Amino acid sequence: MKEIDRSKPVLVTGGAGYIASWVIQYLLEEGISVRATVRSKTDSKKISHLQKLSDRFPGKLELFEADLLKEGSFQNAIQDRGGVELIIHTASPFFIDGVKNAQKELVDPALQGTTNVLNSANKSPSVKRIVLTSSVAAVFGDNVDSESVPGRLMTEEHWNTTSSLTHQPYPYSKTVAEREAWKIAQSQNQWDLLTINPSFVMGPSLSERADGTSVNFMQSMVNGKFASGVPDMMIGFVDVRDVARAHVLAGFTPNAKGRHIVSAETLTFLDAAKVIREKYGKRFPTPKSALPKFLTYLIGPFFGLSWPYISRNVGVSFQLDNSYSKKDLGLSYRPISETFVEHIQQLISAKMVPEKKV
Repeated sequence: MKEIDRSKPVLVTGGAGYIASWVIQYLLEEGISVRATVRSKTDSKKISHLQKLSDRFPGKLELFEADLLKEGSFQNAIQDRGGVELIIHTASPFFIDGVKNAQKELVDPALQGTTNVLNSANKSPSVKRIVLTSSVAAVFGDNVDSESVPGRLMTEEHWNTTSSLTHQPYPYSKTVAEREAWKIAQSQNQWDLLTINPSFVMGPSLSERADGTSVNFMQSMVNGKFASGVPDMMIGFVDVRDVARAHVLAGFTPNAKGRHIVSAETLTFLDAAKVIREKYGKRFPTPKSALPKFLTYLIGPFFGLSWPYISRNVGVSFQLDNSYSKKDLGLSYRPISETFVEHIQQLISAKMVPEKKV
């Protein structure tokens, strides 16, 4: 049980990120001072939304430069002026397409970054708790993994054992990073570790960056890319604001512990398209059918889907158990229909999706 002093600053790594930005806003709204690490304080395109938050909450947000791959680069942000008691470590790359070197692009930043931050915490006597952004990708790698689980219901007890550098490298990177975090946590007794394991994070962004995986997915659902049909795939969805709230609750709920699957609903791509159509009607060329598996094998590679990935995920259902996040953190979930609508509205405002009726 760790009681965190709310009068002391909280460190949020990866401060310019999708989830971290909401975490920072929620902390500031609760009157808590925040230290946020960013790669560069001069990259105004990536941090302009943080500067706006700083203007809204004068003297409450301080930016520090840090590099996941540079040992000790988080030390100053952790130890400066009496140090922090709570670290929320969100910094880790998230992209699935176009990976050329999985070790260098995904595994090294995730694993070394986590090791770097946790080792720095070990040198800082002020630290009492660390909340790590992991993923349901560290719970299971492919949908077919659920076939050996009663009711195909994935829980925090399960670990991804099927991903590798060559198959599902992103889930692999999240798994090795979380496993190492627990290993480091268990080797000391100064601070405790909690992990947040979200499913596919959707919803409005505080930044204006348009290069995220979530944005790409939503654009594909409404811009006609899948108009002829979507793969018969199932995925867990969750609102970015619920994920951010989970991090804050994990930080400040003294009795909270362990891993937390954070997911609102498990839907097929076709179900997701129906949710969009219920709100927008014929305004967008949303998919109306699922592709047969054999057709997915034919066209999948054009969408970056390998044959092993298709065979282990297409047409395979599963469920995610979010009951522990509700019980341990007191987390409640907003309807995913609300999430989708607000995400699309932001894309419309930014002129990133077609506005003409189809």
